[in-house]
Formats: sequence, C-alpha cells, structure tokens
Amino acid sequence: MKFVDYVTISVRSGKGGAGAVSFRREKYAPRGGPDGGDGGEGGSVMLQGDRQLYTLLDLRYNRHHFAENGKRGAGSNKTGKDGDSIILRVPVGTLAKDSDSGEIIAEVLEEGPPIPLVIGGRGGKGNDFFKTATRRTPRFAQPGEPGEERDIALELKLMADVGLVGFPNAGKSTLVASLSAARPKIADYPFTTLAPSLGVVSAGDYQSFVIADIPGIIEGAHEGKGLGIRFLKHIERNAMLLLMIPSTTEDVRAEYETLLAELEAFNPRMLEKPRAVVISKMDLISPDERESFQADARRDLGDTETIFAISAVARTGLDELRMELWRRIEKARSFDAG
Repeated sequence: MKFVDYVTISVRSGKGGAGAVSFRREKYAPRGGPDGGDGGEGGSVMLQGDRQLYTLLDLRYNRHHFAENGKRGAGSNKTGKDGDSIILRVPVGTLAKDSDSGEIIAEVLEEGPPIPLVIGGRGGKGNDFFKTATRRTPRFAQPGEPGEERDIALELKLMADVGLVGFPNAGKSTLVASLSAARPKIADYPFTTLAPSLGVVSAGDYQSFVIADIPGIIEGAHEGKGLGIRFLKHIERNAMLLLMIPSTTEDVRAEYETLLAELEAFNPRMLEKPRAVVISKMDLISPDERESFQADARRDLGDTETIFAISAVARTGLDELRMELWRRIEKARSFDAG
C-alpha cells in the first residue's frame, strides 16, 4: 500500500432542519393550539483514530465529505430526524489544520471518541416552542442553523517508541527486520527506504514496543535535500532516538555530528529526546579489530552517549540492544503515566 502522509480535504456539516408551523386540528378542538415540532440537527464531520491504519491514502482519493442535513419538524410536535454524521478514520498521530489559517483543529493521539472537525447546525424551533400566555397562536418558527464548511489539511506524524536516524545504507531497515516481523525493502544502494515503516518489537511476555524506520538523512536534509526532510517530522513524536552509524563509515564522529546537526536544524527540541548510538554492520570488521574499533568509537563520541555495537545480519548484540531499549521505554512510559 502506498504511504501518504499529507492530504487536503473539504468537509461540510449539515444544516439544521427548519421548525414547523402547525396547529392541532382535532375533531373536538377545531381551534387547537400550536403543535409544530423542532427541526433535526445537521450531521457533523469528525475524525477518529484507528491503530490499524498507517497512511492517509484513502482520503487522497476521496476528498469531499459532506454530512447530511437535518430534517424539518412536523405537526403533533414531531421533531425532525437528525442528519447522519460522517466519521473519518485516520491513523493515530494525524494532525488536522485549517488550510487557510493554519489553525490546529484536532490532534488524534489515541483511539478515542470522535473529534469534530465541523459541527452540524442546530435545528430550528417549531411554533409550539414560542407559545406563551399572551401569544397563544404563534404563526412562525425558526429556520435551521447553517452548517460549517472548511478545507482541512491532514498531516500524519507516525507515533513510535523508537525512531531510527541515520544516513542511507546505515542498516536501519535490516535492523527493523531483525528485531520485528516487519519486512521493509532492503538493498545495497541509497534510499532503499522510500517511506517510513513500523515494526513491533517483542521484549518478553506481553511486552513490546514500536520502532520506526524512516528514509536515510543526508547533510542538508533540513533544507530539502534527499528524502529525509519530508520524513523528519515522523520522529518528532518518538519517545527516543537511535542514531545508526555503520562500521564502514570513514569518520564516526563526523557522521554523528552531522546527524545531530540535521536534527537540531529541523527542530532543536529533537536533541532533548533520550537517544543512543548503534554502530551497525560489525560483521564487516575483522574479529581482531572489533575491540579496538569499539574503543575508538566510544572515545570519539564521548561518555555521554550509550553505544551499542551490533550486526543485524549476524544477529550479534541484538538481545542487549532490545532489552536496553525496552528498559528505557518502560521508564519513559512510567514517567508519562505518573
């Protein structure tokens, strides 16, 4: 399925139904009082999160969503039928903005109750509502309120516990495939990953977390170079970041600093997230050189970073990485819940 993370839609709520002007005409009450019922409410258009969705593709090909109008009231104090509302199901992590003003209308962060985008108009009051002791035969009723209409920009930011950050061919997709059941495209050329993908990683009985693989970042990504700029937003909501640097890089420190610089240029708050560094593709280093390579990497990156040396192909270092990630995520979840 094609990954779509931005779409503009037009939504319109329904008009409220008009109230009725009616009088009782019973056999023994030829001059009966008013009995006009109220109009029904117009339908609304709402968003609801669905964790089974991960793309806005369905909305790209169905951009107009108009709710039903409320029905007119009737005699015998019958209220008109409410118009049917429309519920648009979207991935969790979807942000809705007014296309013209940029105002944030809704943010779908969980599978909860529907969130209104436009609310249906109220139904008009029938003439029965307006009768008083001095006005016994009102011959008027209210029209229904108009609905709302606006263009909405929907933007998806994937929600995952761990976000992978690295240059093309850093081994991110291979790591996701090794840790989870996800099967991202893997090949030995730049930009194999053309769209973000999510994998669920098991960390024991009834324990799991979600890891996100995004297209590789290159220097200047925050300015629009490469594919990374479009997808950097998807790691804004990750609980922690995993910076991946392959053992084949010429300068571990320089690559590390470039990744941090791109994150900071895109959003300075990215550097406030917990993070760790993974040195990948350790199977390409000879066994005799691995220990000294890891020592040099730790020296280059300083004592402030937690560093893991792994080989997703040889499946070495993965268990230690998985459990450390789980410990950090569990701690973050406990902090958020407290």
